[in-house]
Amino acid sequence: MSQQWKPVCDVADIPVLGARVVKRTGGPDVAIFRNGEDKVFALLDRCPHKGGPLSQGIVFGEHVACPLHNWSIGLDSGCANAPDEGCTPKFSVKVEDGKVFLDAGELHSVAIEVKAA
Repeated sequence: MSQQWKPVCDVADIPVLGARVVKRTGGPDVAIFRNGEDKVFALLDRCPHKGGPLSQGIVFGEHVACPLHNWSIGLDSGCANAPDEGCTPKFSVKVEDGKVFLDAGELHSVAIEVKAA
């Protein structure tokens, strides 16, 4: 099945070394991150440890530090760095002409069953 891309914001709307939240009806929010090299990533806005809001964490390189317990989560995979374990779902993202797009199918299906923290 082909992807249908939904525009969610401009790259400039995401703070460098920070995040922007995309609200979803029927499921937890998605966090869109921008690192110092203007690479953009999208993860479920929940740490796999205790459900902390990753969008409030600090971005460094291609990782984000969870604001609750400082777990380092890979932005490209959603997985915690060892010795910590666990992953949060990641979302397909593309950037075109300064606009950020997420896969509409994933927005409506990935981690919808996850309960709010």
